[in-house]
Amino acid sequence: MAFIATGHQEDALDIVQDAMMTLAERYYDKPFDEWPPLFHRIMQSKIRDWYRRQKVRNQWRQFFRLSKESEIETDIIENAKDQTNNQPDDKLEQSRAMQTLEKELHLLPLRQQQAFLLRVWEGLDVAQTAASMGCSQGSVKTHYSRAIHRLRETLGEHYELK
Repeated sequence: MAFIATGHQEDALDIVQDAMMTLAERYYDKPFDEWPPLFHRIMQSKIRDWYRRQKVRNQWRQFFRLSKESEIETDIIENAKDQTNNQPDDKLEQSRAMQTLEKELHLLPLRQQQAFLLRVWEGLDVAQTAASMGCSQGSVKTHYSRAIHRLRETLGEHYELK
């Protein structure tokens, strides 16, 4: 989730590590079943903080005319080893579909992205997602619905989203 939000492996790992440390430092005495929603809420907060810092950094980059092209980016999905024995055509189609999905997830507004990732990839229910995002269950349903509709429009030929 952090990688999808940031697009950078190193930044994503830093966000996850910071979220884990905060969870361990502040909530070690909470029951274990409360940890997943707490962790996701902390991580979403760290992601929002990252966006705020990026905004300031981008202003400085523009001021000094620094190019983002000089930064090295690693694409985890593209570099991941395929564990299946599919035919080359199948592998090519899967690769294209994953690239398209990643691109479209990056284009979603942050709250829609969060709702989608927490519900679909993390498997949280609406109440857990609401607790993680720090919003109402109705907001989760709205953000998730909008994300699904947007992804259906753009990825219709690749995915069957429910």
